[in-house]
Amino acid sequence: MDMFVKVIVCLIAGLGAGLGTGFAGMSAAAVITPMLVTFLGMETYDAVGIALASDVLASAVSAWTYRKNGNLDVKNGLTMMVTVLAFTVVGSWISSLVPSQTMGSFSVFMTMMLGVKFIVKPVMTTKEAMQAADARKRTAQSVLCGAMIGFICGFIGAGGGMMMLLILTSVMGYELKTAVGTSVFIMAFTALTGSVSHFAIGGAPDWWTLILCVAFTLLFARLAESRGECLTPATLYEEVWGETYLTSSSNTVIVHIANLRRKLEKEPSSPALIRTVWGKGYRIE
Repeated sequence: MDMFVKVIVCLIAGLGAGLGTGFAGMSAAAVITPMLVTFLGMETYDAVGIALASDVLASAVSAWTYRKNGNLDVKNGLTMMVTVLAFTVVGSWISSLVPSQTMGSFSVFMTMMLGVKFIVKPVMTTKEAMQAADARKRTAQSVLCGAMIGFICGFIGAGGGMMMLLILTSVMGYELKTAVGTSVFIMAFTALTGSVSHFAIGGAPDWWTLILCVAFTLLFARLAESRGECLTPATLYEEVWGETYLTSSSNTVIVHIANLRRKLEKEPSSPALIRTVWGKGYRIE
């Protein structure tokens, strides 16, 4: 029963995290951390480490898609990344000294602040206006904001989504799509650094929870960013499981898709969310 509950919780957490990353560039940690703490009784510090690890591949895949569409500021993203990576380690170390209750409350507070910000003052900046900004000012902002984002990422695991979007749009004046693309690009690296720091300081994670969260987050992030696009079983298998696709591998994909439909669809026999494109693969609607 415990394993069944763990799979269900990780599935729902991966669903929210993957769709949030694929559609809007939100950090997987913003969804996974509270789910693991609330429903599995996991320590907040350990949950943040697993959430950050889940964010790595999902953010990298999303960043590649935004890059292909020209919605990623690589130059300033790389500048920001240097300070982000350094301060992620600092934030991760400090979070190990802070009570779990305090970390959880801070994470909830930052989530509420982000929601209020985008409701009260939505992003109206155009790509042309963003590109007209002074290059030296933008570089200085990248360094200062990178330090802040890195610290928060390591502290509560929210650097790629909540604070990244807030700072890139409000402080640095990024157009929304470019802000999302740049945030997931940086988060792929900060999440990697943050998760390694958490595991190095706090010890090995619950491996089953880690594997399930990573797999579900990556699967739904890939489906979300490919909305309307047909994905073959080979593509899903190689990107989610990381192994060479063989003819027998199709059974693994079929079983997992069937399980997802049973949990997500009102009528699994007549799916409306994950559709089968006969002879080709699957498409999310």
